[in-house]
Amino acid sequence: MKTLASYLGDAWVSGDGKPALLVNPATEEVLAETTSTGLDLGRALTHARDVGGPALRALTFRERGELLEKMSRAIHAERDLLIDLAIANGGNTRSDAKFDLDGATATLMSYAALGKKLGDRQLLVDGEPADLAGSRLQGYHLLSPRHGVAVHIGAFNFPAWGWAEKAACALLSGMPVLTKPATATALLAHRTAEICVGAAILPPGAFSLLCGSAGDLLDHLCWKDVVAFTGGSATGLSIRKTERLLAQGVRVNVEADSLNSALLLPEAEDATVQAFVRDVARDMTQKTGQKCTAIRRVIVPEGLLDRVREALSEQLSTIKIGNPALDEVRMGPVATASQKRDVLAGLDQLRAQTRLVFGDAALPAPLGVPAGKGFFVPIALLEADDALAATAVHEHEVFGPVATLLPYDGSTDRALEIVRAGQGGLVASVYGDDRRQLADVVQGAAAWHGRLVVVDAKVADKSVAPGTVLPELVHGGPGRAGGGEELGGLRGMALYQQRTAIQGNGPLVAKIVGAS
Repeated sequence: MKTLASYLGDAWVSGDGKPALLVNPATEEVLAETTSTGLDLGRALTHARDVGGPALRALTFRERGELLEKMSRAIHAERDLLIDLAIANGGNTRSDAKFDLDGATATLMSYAALGKKLGDRQLLVDGEPADLAGSRLQGYHLLSPRHGVAVHIGAFNFPAWGWAEKAACALLSGMPVLTKPATATALLAHRTAEICVGAAILPPGAFSLLCGSAGDLLDHLCWKDVVAFTGGSATGLSIRKTERLLAQGVRVNVEADSLNSALLLPEAEDATVQAFVRDVARDMTQKTGQKCTAIRRVIVPEGLLDRVREALSEQLSTIKIGNPALDEVRMGPVATASQKRDVLAGLDQLRAQTRLVFGDAALPAPLGVPAGKGFFVPIALLEADDALAATAVHEHEVFGPVATLLPYDGSTDRALEIVRAGQGGLVASVYGDDRRQLADVVQGAAAWHGRLVVVDAKVADKSVAPGTVLPELVHGGPGRAGGGEELGGLRGMALYQQRTAIQGNGPLVAKIVGAS
């Protein structure tokens, strides 16, 4: 059994308390253990600020980008081994494991390319100069890296992609990173960190890894630091309310729950309907529905409801559930025993206001799994008679292979009312071929979401699935989704930069900020 040490102060260190156990969620076999009890987290943060920060800030964007490229290549070089770890500790199928790992390396490489584009500079100018009173007076907005630590607290569902996307933005901005992966699935995050540390890619102090409990980590943060959290809304609220963070004015970015919707418009062409069904089925079952971007609410015009229900049920019926190490298995277990309990309880809550139209509350014996073992849950497609009366569907996210069909009368106004009932989300997708209707949905739903995916027949066969997060586009959303924002190219770096107005003699200020 492997012991997962933390990497703090440029050294691998282990805690001395009772360890948490990491298991294979398909077989419940214990794979590793870890603890952070007794580790000096205040000292680790000070080291990162005093050593890692200056080292990164001394580099240009191009040089920082080169570091990200090396990280991406080093992780990719061990892809096959990492896939095996993701299958064993995350309950991922091989396809799901690739989705996580390739998302990590692709995001690092995307920000490496951005660093190359930004070139041999260390600071950025935001926007055009503003002419002030007087012929020579001008003002610029300068973006400079914050002189603290970027503390990243990740979710269990993407142990590779989750830390890599946050680290890419912070490191390119010039801030050292301390990443704390979710304990239950930390084996993959730990190994990817080991790879980067072992290759001596980053300067001393630029990267830290905390395995196990966060302990008193937040109590050592100061106003120069940043916290970026992905996970449940209750934990996000707890972080935001931390007295130390409030007193110090620490920046906090939260990406939390989201009841994402997919909306099918009336009279959509066959190719568009097929794309709709394909994307919903994929989002329901990929990563066993454990994606913050997964489609939870499936909004369908009444005239197409029977067709969509039948097509979705047909696709879902082909999904074999079991040990993800088996080639024929297309959906594994959820990550933990507590996740299984939450999914089953949430499903009961939804079924009180809906009916099950595909799936079986009694899960058939999973393939290749010892009897009674594993954190498996059934695929469940539900349907509501009245889309808005089924309030639980719009208030409670079931983080598993569960989605609900919500019929509407075909009017755009009614469809938007249902979409907005989610009270803010990460992503919504709309499928249709009437340009006026598509425009109305975009205008009516944009303020409720961080991202909108528009699919018509011309892009139906090539559109990127709404559940895929792209480094070029922002990830985050208002309201229930936490109000945060990550990625989006340069926009993803803003969390780690201070914007400062510089005013004075225009030509002189331009030279100072590197705008001339």
